[in-house]
Amino acid sequence: MLQLLAEGKSAKEIGAILNISSRTAQTHKYKMMDDLGLATTAELVQYAIRHGLVSVEPTP
Repeated sequence: MLQLLAEGKSAKEIGAILNISSRTAQTHKYKMMDDLGLATTAELVQYAIRHGLVSVEPTP
């Protein structure tokens, strides 16, 4: 899920990829943010990058 968020996917897109509802995808995202004390999706993605939880490749 974090990888998909880092790729800029929406909750609807993530739900389709993971075969879950977009609401469930949002719930998981907000639970992670709450557990980590983060306020925005951008902060969550930054946290994931800093801690090596996602692979980010620059676009040419």
